[in-house]
Amino acid sequence: MTGGAVVSVAILAAFMVAACALGIRAGRGQDKADLAQWSIGGRSLGIVMTLVLMAGETYTSFSYLGAAGWSYTYGISGLYLVAYLSIGMTATYLVGPLLWNYAHRHGLHNISDLVAHRFAAPWLGALLAVVATVFLLPYIQLQITGMGAVVTSVSYGAIGLGLSYLVAFLISEIFILASGLRGSAWVSVLKDITVVLTLALVFVYVPLKFFGGYGPMLHRIITEREAWLTLPGPAGGTYGMAWFISTALLNGAVYSVLPTTVAGFLGARSAQTLRRNALILPFYQVLLFVPVLLGLAATFVVPGLKNSNLAMFEMIRAELPPWLLGVVGAAGALSSIVPMAVFMLVIGTMWSRSILGRHTRTAGRQRQLAQLVTLTAGVIAMGMTYLFPNVLVRLSVLSYEGLAQLLPLVVISLLWRRMSLAGGTAGMLVGILIVAVLVATGHDPWFGINAGAVGLVANLAVTGLASLIWPANPPAERLPVPETAGAPVHA
Repeated sequence: MTGGAVVSVAILAAFMVAACALGIRAGRGQDKADLAQWSIGGRSLGIVMTLVLMAGETYTSFSYLGAAGWSYTYGISGLYLVAYLSIGMTATYLVGPLLWNYAHRHGLHNISDLVAHRFAAPWLGALLAVVATVFLLPYIQLQITGMGAVVTSVSYGAIGLGLSYLVAFLISEIFILASGLRGSAWVSVLKDITVVLTLALVFVYVPLKFFGGYGPMLHRIITEREAWLTLPGPAGGTYGMAWFISTALLNGAVYSVLPTTVAGFLGARSAQTLRRNALILPFYQVLLFVPVLLGLAATFVVPGLKNSNLAMFEMIRAELPPWLLGVVGAAGALSSIVPMAVFMLVIGTMWSRSILGRHTRTAGRQRQLAQLVTLTAGVIAMGMTYLFPNVLVRLSVLSYEGLAQLLPLVVISLLWRRMSLAGGTAGMLVGILIVAVLVATGHDPWFGINAGAVGLVANLAVTGLASLIWPANPPAERLPVPETAGAPVHA
């Protein structure tokens, strides 16, 4: 390992140690027998902690690295990230308080809990936990892969992908098992500070170093990369206007019911905290313009990359001093570790509440089961990364599109009292089947429209029709009530 690599890796290692220490310290004083303390932060996170936690879920390795790689290959269509996250965070202004109030009234911890209680069907909660796990595991694998790419790049190739994958897994498991959601929130503080500072630095450095300023950089992009500034982009094909609109709307709607997002909702101190959070977070997404523009700039600086996800790193690696490259690498690594930890926590909580620990009355035992599943989920994702690296990557195409099919059961069921168990379940299964068939047969997008949107339309149609034919009449205690009702809050 060269001297420069030693310096950059040492800086990265220092940040990783700090992340572990910060995450573990966040768990001090927790009641080890209290599942809510671990899974949803004791339902006590204020505006700052809720803000950084939910922002941490949006700035993943894909946002930090993949957005630049996407625009490098496909052009301006990468801005669908800004569009859907802004739409999704706007939707959370309404959806977040609705789910928060319902979960707090009934002592619920996640979406499988919520659906099982709403329909008085524990088996449906178990089914939802399995479905959500299938679509969340690819995200864990992708974060491990992103961490591997960062460490290999920061070490100038001296550290291989295999060791990098193991480091990502160990760090995220250490603080999530020790401190749960609160640990992720505190590590998100470190991550967000690092991400904002490094993006600002790189956005100043690249135009000045390689183009002589912003004007010359933008002029070259406009005059020499015209195809990158239009839809469907330089590669042509499927990422046109219909795909952009349908994907932004679909992902925006799905964002508010993602199991990880809902964990952030339920950890908040109050519904008003979520509303304030929803007003701030859309502005935070403006930062995503930076990696998109840097990806376009990289087409001039490092043309012909085989792995476009490394476009930003490859552009600056030869120019930045090693210590600064280590800091930039730390931002990318933390962008992988924080969301990966929350994904594993959510899977563990759903399984402990809806499957393995359903008949266990003690919260302490449920917490132990949740931690065991959290560890197991990480091991499975890491094992698949080593053994079958392409399997989960292909499956990741289905992730958002598949999770979209949970929308009627999680949200619409709280707004429409006549929605039936049979209708909601049939709609979800039909939607997932349609998405799976369209993706498997290469028809995503379908006539330019996101396959998840096609599946969701069918899902809603089946849910609505079946519920009209066989309407439900749930008891009042299974339905949401106004926030002013003064219902007790459960632990």
